[in-house]
Amino acid sequence: MGYAVSRVAALAGVTVRTLHHYDDIGLLVPGERTSAGYRVYTDADLERLQQIRFYRELGFGLDEIAVLLDTADPREHFRRQHRLLLERITKLTEMATAIEFAMEAQKVGVNLTPEERFEVFGDFEPERYADEAEERWGGTDAYAESHRRTSRYSKDDWLRFRTESEDWGRRLAAVMDSGQPAEGQAAMDLAEEHRQQISQWFYECSYELHTGLADMYVADPRFTAFYEKLKPGMAQFLNEAIHANAVARS
Repeated sequence: MGYAVSRVAALAGVTVRTLHHYDDIGLLVPGERTSAGYRVYTDADLERLQQIRFYRELGFGLDEIAVLLDTADPREHFRRQHRLLLERITKLTEMATAIEFAMEAQKVGVNLTPEERFEVFGDFEPERYADEAEERWGGTDAYAESHRRTSRYSKDDWLRFRTESEDWGRRLAAVMDSGQPAEGQAAMDLAEEHRQQISQWFYECSYELHTGLADMYVADPRFTAFYEKLKPGMAQFLNEAIHANAVARS
């Protein structure tokens, strides 16, 4: 079956001028011509054009494509194109990930490289909560202040915050292990330290805000899970200690 140049151009999504150029340089010479000299493309020509299009999409020059098409069998073309496409997909995925990282980092104010983020946060991903945080508190002074502060933090700042948080978590777990109540002085002192830590690192945390956070720690399974990983029962214990501290100090 033969195809006119205009039909081939429409099928392949190229211009007639492009097909004429391919013919002129010997890259894609029509297999047939009419008695009047018009180009007629065969099925084999269309298959070759498909290969040309694949290689062009992968960034190959026309001279390179001509050499490849004339020195390899069709199966080798498909294998090569498959490998090159996978490599390109990997590269594009890496680029997309980098762009997403930059977008999310700007949103949550965590300006670290992926390696630094892993060193600081491990498998915790702050951006997973970014949209919800913005929806809940985006219009508040606390949200604006937190974003302003954290956007300036370096890796060392975040590591220092993590060290302080881990030390606080160990001491709260020790209070729980000792059998002291959440309304006891030791637990309330750690609840107050927790509030001051938020004020130091993120935003001025009033007792009212702090008790609101405490309620979220037991109402939101994600926050509950975070504290439960430190010690089973910690989310509820901290909730009660924060409320008791607020009553005692405010």
